Amino acid sequence: MQKTIANEMGCRCEDRVEPEGNTGVQSATAAGMEVGDSVSASLIDKLLSKKTLNEAYKRVKRNGGAPGIDKMTIEEALPYLQEHGEEIKEKIRKGLYHPQAVRRVEIAKPDGSGVRLLGIPSVVDRVFQQALVQVLTPIFEPTFSESSYGFRPGRNCHQAIEKAKEYYEQGYTYVVDIDLAKYFDTVNHEILMDMVMTHVKERSIIRLIRAFLKSGVMIGGLTSPTEQGTPQGGPISPLLSNVYLTRFDSWLEERGHKFVRYADYASKNKIQTFNRKAV
Repeated sequence: MQKTIANEMGCRCEDRVEPEGNTGVQSATAAGMEVGDSVSASLIDKLLSKKTLNEAYKRVKRNGGAPGIDKMTIEEALPYLQEHGEEIKEKIRKGLYHPQAVRRVEIAKPDGSGVRLLGIPSVVDRVFQQALVQVLTPIFEPTFSESSYGFRPGRNCHQAIEKAKEYYEQGYTYVVDIDLAKYFDTVNHEILMDMVMTHVKERSIIRLIRAFLKSGVMIGGLTSPTEQGTPQGGPISPLLSNVYLTRFDSWLEERGHKFVRYADYASKNKIQTFNRKAV
């Protein structure tokens, strides 16, 4: 099941910690992708910098994944980015970039309870989503709860299990297991963007995030608008999901709950709260 989802999705979903090695992966930087780095650069400058875009392309290539609706592979994306990179960057700066609709894929749930809806962005869109993740992660990571373990650098399911074991050993023997059903499909865009804008003020970055959220989904050759949700399958979705759940984590903490939140390989968000008394 994990292998099937990884092959269908645009990015790996079992963990967001990426390997450091890039051996054998060609750089995406060429005439159309050159932007000088600057210590004092704005977020959009960092996003569109040579360093960020090269790393984003390499990570998307390492992650593999199926093509989007344009059927372009990651190998075919390299010359495309080299030729059209400057044009794409200019559109992003002006807020005129329109991502392609995501390709809808249905994956049967292992328990037979239905299907999981995945949205596969084009590989070009995945590169720029990955670049967004790289510049936004350092901003949002410090705001996340210590009890959140899913889709975060340096955190994994083993740590979540160890924390749950620690709570048990402290005497919290009543456990409430919570599954946020259809979570990725029902994220409210306005609430999410309000939370993003609490920490990110640059209009060009906000417009790009909103463009990815509103890119639409293609089903059976027809494109439908996306008014809610952040489709599973793109690099930006796990980060945005953690941003959206930060307020929920805070509510649990304010109520004194001991909890562990982790998203499993199928991107289903799990929360376990531990209490000495039955709930």
